[in-house]
Amino acid sequence: MGQFAVIGLGRFGAATSMELMKLGHSVLGIDFDNKAVDAYADRLTRAAIADVTDRNALDELALNEYDVVLIAIGDDLQASLVSVVHLKALGTKEIWVKATSRAHHLILNKLGVSRIIHPEEEMGIRIAQVLSYPMVNDYIPLGNGEFVVEIEVSKQLHGQTLDTILGRSDHPIHVLAVKRRAETTAHPPAYFILRAQDRLILLGQLQDLKTVAPKLA
Repeated sequence: MGQFAVIGLGRFGAATSMELMKLGHSVLGIDFDNKAVDAYADRLTRAAIADVTDRNALDELALNEYDVVLIAIGDDLQASLVSVVHLKALGTKEIWVKATSRAHHLILNKLGVSRIIHPEEEMGIRIAQVLSYPMVNDYIPLGNGEFVVEIEVSKQLHGQTLDTILGRSDHPIHVLAVKRRAETTAHPPAYFILRAQDRLILLGQLQDLKTVAPKLA
């Protein structure tokens, strides 16, 4: 179980906090607005009202002891940047920050935060991918053009083997797992027989995955 602190309980911060809780993690939610804190006080591990531009307030929360501190502040650029400076001074190692503009991103990059997040942009890319390849339920970019994708097997492919569908190429696609209801088969053999609504977890280069995705529709 991870220990996470989320600064800013607006839509993005609150949604992230609640999902972390669902995944079994411990979450400290922080906001200067007592109404926002009250709204989630009973749903998070801890909730605190604090001015994150005050170094002493951050120090009292012992944020340097958390695995990751996510700064999800929306429109207050100054509060976002000042809290980053204070957190780094307090020895916080993993700082993720929501950026709201190019200038914000540039400054955060200079401050050396662990990760800069653009929620709207990242969601837009994800939606575009899903619209373009509706059979792809989810995907994770690994860098170097490699992706892990989850694809649902259609009714038309019921009873066919992995080898028949994926075939062989100079740049193979690796089948990491097949999810069938509550069962998961890791690294299934080429002769594994698929059923409709199975979910394939595939690893490969983006272009190869784009080529094979329509075959599974």
